Amino acid sequence: MNEANDNFRDSSGAVVRPPIAWVLAVVAGIVFDAVFPLPFLSPDVPAGWLGAIVFLAGLAMLIWAAATFRRAGTHIQTVEPTTKIVEDGPYRYSRNPIYIGMFVGLIGLALAFDSLWLLFMLVPFYFVIRNGVVAREEAYLERKFGDLYRAYKTRVRRWL
Repeated sequence: MNEANDNFRDSSGAVVRPPIAWVLAVVAGIVFDAVFPLPFLSPDVPAGWLGAIVFLAGLAMLIWAAATFRRAGTHIQTVEPTTKIVEDGPYRYSRNPIYIGMFVGLIGLALAFDSLWLLFMLVPFYFVIRNGVVAREEAYLERKFGDLYRAYKTRVRRWL
C-alpha cells in the first residue's frame, strides 16, 4: 500500500456510480422504445416470464457478490476505500460479478419488455462501466494492493 504518497486517493475515482449508469441505460432504453418501438421477439415467446427469469438471475448474481463483499468487510460503493481483495464466492470466477449481474439484469428487462433498444443500451453501458469504472478500479487496486492484486488478476478473469 502506498500511503506515504500524498497524491494517493483511497477510492477508485470512478466517473459514475454503476447503479446510476444502469438506471440511465434502462430509462434511455424505455424512452427510445416508447418513441420508436423495436420489438425483436416472436409473439410466441413468453417474453415477460423469460425476461423475469433472466432479470432475477442477474439480481441474484449482484446480491451474491454484494453479500460476499459485506461478509469480507470491504466497501461496495466505488467512492469508498477498498479494504481487501475479495476472492470468495463469485469473485473466484470473475473480478466483476456485480457488473455482470447488472448486464444480465438489463438483458432480462430487454426480454421482458421485448425491446431491442434496451439491448442496444448494453453497448454504452458496457463502455461506461469498462472505461469509466473498471479501468479506474483496476488501476486503484493495483496501486493500493500491488502484487496481491496482480496475482489475483492472473488467476481470475475480468468478466467470465
